[in-house]
Amino acid sequence: MFNRISRAMLIATILWCQGDYSIGAEVEALELGARRELFVDHYLIDKLDNVRLVLNRPRDEGVALQFDKPWEGLFCGYATVIRDGDLYRLYYRGRSDAGADGDEGEVTCYAESSDGIQWTKPELDLYEVQGHKTNNVVLAAAAPVTHNFSPLLDTKPGVPADERFKAIGGIVTSGLKIWKSADGVRWHPLAEEPILTKEMVPFKHMFDSQNLAFWSEVEEKYLLYFRVFEGGIRRICRAESDDFLHWSEPVLMEYRHQGGDAPIEHLYTNQTHPYYRAPHIYLSVAARFMPGRQVLTDEQAEAIHVNPKYFKDTSDAILMSTRGGKVYERTFLSSFVRPGIGAQNWVSRTNYPALNVVQTGPTEMSVYLNQDYAQPTAHLHRYSMRLDGFASAQAAYAGGELLTKPLKFEGRRLSMNFATSAAGSIRVEIQDAAGQPIPGFALEDAREQIGNEIERTVSWQSGDNVSSLAGQAVRLRFVIKDADLYSLQFQP
Repeated sequence: MFNRISRAMLIATILWCQGDYSIGAEVEALELGARRELFVDHYLIDKLDNVRLVLNRPRDEGVALQFDKPWEGLFCGYATVIRDGDLYRLYYRGRSDAGADGDEGEVTCYAESSDGIQWTKPELDLYEVQGHKTNNVVLAAAAPVTHNFSPLLDTKPGVPADERFKAIGGIVTSGLKIWKSADGVRWHPLAEEPILTKEMVPFKHMFDSQNLAFWSEVEEKYLLYFRVFEGGIRRICRAESDDFLHWSEPVLMEYRHQGGDAPIEHLYTNQTHPYYRAPHIYLSVAARFMPGRQVLTDEQAEAIHVNPKYFKDTSDAILMSTRGGKVYERTFLSSFVRPGIGAQNWVSRTNYPALNVVQTGPTEMSVYLNQDYAQPTAHLHRYSMRLDGFASAQAAYAGGELLTKPLKFEGRRLSMNFATSAAGSIRVEIQDAAGQPIPGFALEDAREQIGNEIERTVSWQSGDNVSSLAGQAVRLRFVIKDADLYSLQFQP
């Protein structure tokens, strides 16, 4: 169970995210508590010696859902996946032909799943669309919000039952409007007036993408991430709210890589969300758009029957993270999900990730991408990875070491998510804040950890109980050989 971090720790985390802390700097001990920590950034790390952070690309699991209904079609997009207990909910724009953003030709479609793998489209009788009264449309005749309608499951304590689900949609001419639903299927306006308008945003051409919001249990407020243009580049803004109705002045997000500025690239969607196993880390599986980067010839485009206006660009998915504040960590500049083999994967506005990563098995989670855009084969594709497996601290056969910054923890045992080769291993030494091994927890006392497990308790010759060190400032020294370390957590 996630333990809420202290306000002081939240402030320290945001300061680090804004660049006030750097690797190797002398800082106050991190208040880790019982939080799970991932190696998607350098937050925990003081020193790396022959260890590097690597991006782990998801595994292709094939088509999850075909957009094959008359009211769906070639221009489906802006998908959101929500796990609601044992039910998985999928929302996406339905559009069968090209048209202006936000016109009446766009609807919001809905699908369900019991496992996030096999999806069905329920037969609803909510709206008649293109002569079909029975369909899977949950919102129609509501332009322009149906252009980019993006729901959320509101986890704020005490939220009214009829606002259990909320959604944001709209374009620059309408502003961002908000909706509510008790069951995730029947939607009603939450407020008549938009929560943000172009007059309230000090940037240009905002909102013409998937804009999203969520309740942050760490910051105890709603967060909104939306698209703008700044300097001719598609960028991301963040705003905050206590009540979902009134929002702070938007702040333009910045990007950091290895302690400096990261390249500013067109990010069409941001898909920022709290990682469900470590909700103090917001992950962004964003769509990187490369305008004018044409890959296909006219003949190749004609062969796959792509709309002639939609093969002059290309795009893929990248991974970023943020722990609050105005900075995204772009630890990895390379692609998270590369376009696949075949001309159909190299058209404009394809490979756009759906919002949210969800668990789809005991050791597996999934991310979904909108693919074959503007083609008759348009669909949602699923990719899987191990739990916490976005990135890892990896050492080769020759071995290496990772040393953390000073930290304080709660609990009695240290658990890690890791994988080794048959010849590989991980050993853990616990040091005091000055870097001296603590008797009983030194490297020579550490038991070699070999295997491939989501949760393995680290042990020493004396056992696995580290509760005598709880609340003290300590460092963790990981000695890694031909292995990956994905995450760690102190547990009861």
